Amino acid sequence: MLSPDSPLTPYVLGVVLAGLLAFIAVRAVRKDRREYGRFKRMRATSRRQKVFRKWVRESFITFGGSAVVVLVLVWQFIPLFLDAVNRWGFVADARRTFADSGTLGVGLVVGFAAALVVGTLLIVVLARKETEVAAVGDVQALLPRNRAELRYGAALAINAGVVEELLFRLAMPALIFGVTGSAVAAVVASIVIFALLHVYQGVAGIVGALVIGTLLMAVYLATGSILVAIVVHALFDLRSLVLIPIVVFGVHRELGNGRSAAPVAKPVQPEEPVQPAHAAVPDPLLGSTAASGDGPVDRG
Repeated sequence: MLSPDSPLTPYVLGVVLAGLLAFIAVRAVRKDRREYGRFKRMRATSRRQKVFRKWVRESFITFGGSAVVVLVLVWQFIPLFLDAVNRWGFVADARRTFADSGTLGVGLVVGFAAALVVGTLLIVVLARKETEVAAVGDVQALLPRNRAELRYGAALAINAGVVEELLFRLAMPALIFGVTGSAVAAVVASIVIFALLHVYQGVAGIVGALVIGTLLMAVYLATGSILVAIVVHALFDLRSLVLIPIVVFGVHRELGNGRSAAPVAKPVQPEEPVQPAHAAVPDPLLGSTAASGDGPVDRG
């Protein structure tokens, strides 16, 4: 843990920040784009699930590990950063409202729930006759396609909510603040870095991540709780990676082996009518009718 009073601390943190940015840039520009390009061409669910497992594991280790290391170094800078942000009038007012009455917290929960429901219903209406859901950025390939992939969608969403918020909303701003001494630079730079991490989704994905990152930063600063930001982030990703595939595409009914998860009822075949004892039936040889009973056959 580095002391804010040490004159060497900004330089040490500067080296840490440069290394972290280099790691993020290499991962986003080279590794993520290359892997995602291959992933989009995959059709077999077994291969897709293998990649999903790899992404969850790597994200937890790399982003989660980076967050832990940075937090150990900059822990004393977190309250200093929040104190600097609290000097902004609108942030102080929001924090006071949330702390005193909880109105902002209730509003956030209600607003998020309403946006979730309304947004999902709108998507259902728009996508009812479509084969794809309209999305911001190149993310269609990430959507689970069967029940087996749904659990990986949930794992990706929850993992992203935890490790990305710890790194980009808690650790990164404190690190940048420790280097620059500017709360504005810390907020803006961490949001931009978070957005650029989504370069594999194209320009639209970067813009979408910029908007989402700004909203999540606002949640964190207004509440002063990283836990709230983690929950909101995880719920937003669960909406995209679990709720939409279930509601729009019904992927929970697909097992991933070409079969439906729900048993399909066999159509009931109508019983053949019972022929009377001497009912006339076609004679395939003579083209006439013959008695189905034991009576005499009329050949006349």
